[in-house]
Amino acid sequence: MTWTSAFGSGCATILQKIVNGLALTRISPNVLTFIGLIINICAAFFFGYANSQNNIPMFFYAGLVIIGAGIFDMVDGRVARQTDQVTVFGAFFDSVIDRYSDVALFFGLLVYYARSNRFFYVVLVAFVMITSLMVSYTRARAEALIGACKVGFMERPERVVLVIIGALFNRWGVMAPVLWVLAVLSTITVIHRIAYTYQNTRSHVAS
Repeated sequence: MTWTSAFGSGCATILQKIVNGLALTRISPNVLTFIGLIINICAAFFFGYANSQNNIPMFFYAGLVIIGAGIFDMVDGRVARQTDQVTVFGAFFDSVIDRYSDVALFFGLLVYYARSNRFFYVVLVAFVMITSLMVSYTRARAEALIGACKVGFMERPERVVLVIIGALFNRWGVMAPVLWVLAVLSTITVIHRIAYTYQNTRSHVAS
């Protein structure tokens, strides 16, 4: 067994223990989903509170908080399956709350760059926020038409990981290039999904 597989196995074991503990409480998975949103809002406050003097520690704290929120994002579905609480509404609620969580984080960054008088990055973060929402929206609309549309790289887990990296390593100015990567790859993903849906809807008409 390699060290990477051992690490992955160890993380999976820890995650399963958390799921087992939460399952014993019979807590609603929807509550876990909502708690994740609240934690992400706390991370957004850390971003928004940051300034030129304290941005390094505030961004680092925000990154740690987002990791905590990610744990809830990973366990809510597992708890639902383990406690037989899987519902159609639960899947819908999880998707909606994920969008609010995304917007909260980027809104925190908007506040930070606005307070720092960095107009260009205000615009860039706003663009990233829009394209992130469009990644999810294009998939939802496409799947209402053609059944499945999982093409494209920049899904929510990848976006969250990049924001965490930018926050934790902002001491070296990592957040700025992270925003560029998010802007470019999210846009490519949206275009890819539009093209994929166009091709598939044409084939449906042809058939």
